[in-house]
Amino acid sequence: MAAVVVAAAERRKLTATDQPPTGRRAGIGRCWLAPRMQFSLESLAALATIIGTALSVLALVQSKKWLILASLPLLGIAMVAGVRARRDRQALKSASITIEGQSIDSLNIANLRRRVNRTLRIQEAHHTARIEGEDLKIEWVYAGYCSGKRETAMEFSIESERTVTFDRLECVAYDLGRDPSKRHQIRPLLIGTDGMSKKISVPFLEPLRVDQPFRVLLKCTLPGCITPGFGYYTATLSFAQARVRRCTVRLVFEGPPPAWVRVYECSPTRPPTLLKTLAPLSSKQGEHEYFDEVEETPGQSARVYAFWRDTV
Repeated sequence: MAAVVVAAAERRKLTATDQPPTGRRAGIGRCWLAPRMQFSLESLAALATIIGTALSVLALVQSKKWLILASLPLLGIAMVAGVRARRDRQALKSASITIEGQSIDSLNIANLRRRVNRTLRIQEAHHTARIEGEDLKIEWVYAGYCSGKRETAMEFSIESERTVTFDRLECVAYDLGRDPSKRHQIRPLLIGTDGMSKKISVPFLEPLRVDQPFRVLLKCTLPGCITPGFGYYTATLSFAQARVRRCTVRLVFEGPPPAWVRVYECSPTRPPTLLKTLAPLSSKQGEHEYFDEVEETPGQSARVYAFWRDTV
């Protein structure tokens, strides 16, 4: 599974008109509605602990066995709810990624819903991202083999800070293993809900069998997702394997060059790490190319290519 993200530095500020209404008119008078009460796991755990403790104390004072038995389930509920609340807090904390003072919101959401592919083994992954004005055009090539008994499709994850709905996503794929001349276009399918983070599936022309090699090309255009200022592109891997032999990322900027391009490594167990600042590989005829290559990268990893452009 792979993902791409491009974001702008501008963040929409909440104004008074954005606040949720606290009441509504009824006839000539005004009827105020109380907000709906919401219970978190922490509040449920605290409530169960208080009730269970009170029943236990009362049982000890009055020597009532039935009160002791009644308090045990509540204490058990409190323990389970507390453990789950702690686990959820850790998941949210680990998923939060901030780079150059900017929260990578779309990647944060994707990390909470990311699934690991356990039937495909990736040997090489090649990303090309062309940034043309406000549009992003991507080409991904993944090559490997099937490690399961059978596989019919490969999943990808696409995220953008500006929501590009699936029907606006100009996206085609090719099963290069069976169609090297690219005569048969494959239209990816949307999996689940649409939005800032979406998953798509690319069906193979024929199902893969165990140890059968494959090579897939995915081409997408995300219109209107580039704005001046801070932006980023991410290359992620989500496969149940220790290492991927070779991965490359090629960034091509049309028009003015970026002020800088910085590569960050992101991990759920530690803050993002600045690995390097990329120098332009070439600059000619209004195109500025940057290139990064990684060998033996972890099968579950993410790199963020942050950049700054004064204009598009």
